[in-house]
Amino acid sequence: MLPLSLLTAAQNKPMLVELKNGETLNGLLINCDNFMNITLREVYQTNPDGDRFWKLKECYIRGSTIKYLRVPDNLLDAVKDEQNRTRDANRSSRGGHTGPGRGAPRGGNFLHTI
Repeated sequence: MLPLSLLTAAQNKPMLVELKNGETLNGLLINCDNFMNITLREVYQTNPDGDRFWKLKECYIRGSTIKYLRVPDNLLDAVKDEQNRTRDANRSSRGGHTGPGRGAPRGGNFLHTI
């Protein structure tokens, strides 16, 4: 499972983000991009020692500063199920080839009468 597909599915869900400097942020994931930059809303920020807290309305986090992300466990199962359904649907749609096949003429009807 790709991390970006998991993040996309986690939108509007609570998550914990630990930064490389030790700070943690808890909030609702609003948006993410291909660089794993994320936007959280209703955020509780904790300093590295865990003794100071801040409440932020919204927070933008650069993806390169993220050390760890935690999403709800049930989300992981839901994303796996969705990927399995998509994979199975793609497998069942294969084999529906309707072309002439190998060695068949490309043009119209090539029956010659003498």
